[in-house]
Amino acid sequence: MKAEQVLNDLKRRFPNEPEYLQAVEEVLYSIEDEYNKHPEFDYYNLVERLCIPDRVYEFRVNWMDDEGKIRTNMGYRIQHNNAIGPYKGGIRFHSSVNLSILKFLAFEQTFKNSLTTLPMGGGKGGSDFSPRGKSDDEIMRFCQAFVLELGRHIGPNTDVPAGDIGVGGREVGYMFGMYKKLTREFTGTFTGKGMEFGGSLIRPEATGYGVVYFLQEMLATKGLDLKGKSVHISGSGNVAQYAAEKVLQLGGKVLTMSDSNGYIYDPDGIDEEKLAYIFQLKNVQRGRIIEYAKKYNCKYVGDGAKPWAEKADIALPCATQNELNGEQAQILVNNGCIAVSEGANMPSTPEAIKVFLDNKILYSPGKASNAGGVSVSGLEMSQNSERLSWTAEEVDNRLHAIMKDIHENCVKYGTCEDGYVNYVKGANVAGFMKVAKAMMAQGI
Repeated sequence: MKAEQVLNDLKRRFPNEPEYLQAVEEVLYSIEDEYNKHPEFDYYNLVERLCIPDRVYEFRVNWMDDEGKIRTNMGYRIQHNNAIGPYKGGIRFHSSVNLSILKFLAFEQTFKNSLTTLPMGGGKGGSDFSPRGKSDDEIMRFCQAFVLELGRHIGPNTDVPAGDIGVGGREVGYMFGMYKKLTREFTGTFTGKGMEFGGSLIRPEATGYGVVYFLQEMLATKGLDLKGKSVHISGSGNVAQYAAEKVLQLGGKVLTMSDSNGYIYDPDGIDEEKLAYIFQLKNVQRGRIIEYAKKYNCKYVGDGAKPWAEKADIALPCATQNELNGEQAQILVNNGCIAVSEGANMPSTPEAIKVFLDNKILYSPGKASNAGGVSVSGLEMSQNSERLSWTAEEVDNRLHAIMKDIHENCVKYGTCEDGYVNYVKGANVAGFMKVAKAMMAQGI
């Protein structure tokens, strides 16, 4: 397999899907050497079969707003690969959603789910509908209309969606309620459900906690820990909030958080009391992060700025894809940043990743470090299947163990001759090998 040749062919076939091609390119070049050790993979054309989704559903969603006007959005579900289990991946509601973004997310999800060691395939879905500014009734009507089409393609042993950007417990509840009406069954088809109807403890915290658990493992390879370290966090949603919470629990100091309008920089640190205000601001009031700067009289930079120019020991990009570019990565390195653990999906551009790897800092791609969320989703599936509910401590212990296992697999496949761990290569090869062997065993 020649990565460049495969990539050029995909560019020809899918020329208007830059995010998807970016994700594929990173994986192809990092697995090329390992792939070519197995001539049987080429015989079965595994590389092309792994890059192209099993199927793509694209549909129109009609819904009624509070003024009685009929609105139309696009809906999607990408079922990428189910070699090791049912398709599994979130649903994203955001105005930026398109086919390219969802294909990249589904592709990444396949390898991420493989890394968790749980029996889950990869998928992703969503809509260009944005919940921001919508009433609860409008969101409910949209979710119900979305599931009227999506419902025929999912099921507990077929495809199990979850939440993502713009889709939290409220949206999952509305979608699950409509799915239950359509099927007349109570099954674990969605994860991220409320605790009252089959949800799992620690699920809201899981992605953010997992990012920090993985960071702990990386730091430990250098004999370091989080105590006393300063940390930049981008984003202020679910992942960023719980990443900040765990950093504080482990003795770190959180300096920044952000939203799409800009970022705050608090040199005194975002402590537990201030973080509680952010939880209230973002989850209840649904306000903007600038309100924090006004309340606590700290620095705020608007116009969509990111916090990477500030100085800190560690960076946790937890907002969205391609939020950290090569120039910003170099500033982080120049300012003494020693570790980057991604909480979002593909938040670093290829140029940024090159800077991190060239400077041999501890850098973890999202498919490894943000796998905590889907890991606990997998645990929620297990609890639903067994009609059981585990304690928060039990789920958290399982999450911690999964993140430790992912780190060990990344070290196994990513350790270079000089001892530096290339976590990008390690994560891609470890995830790929499991899926590839499963596909080989199942034929074409």
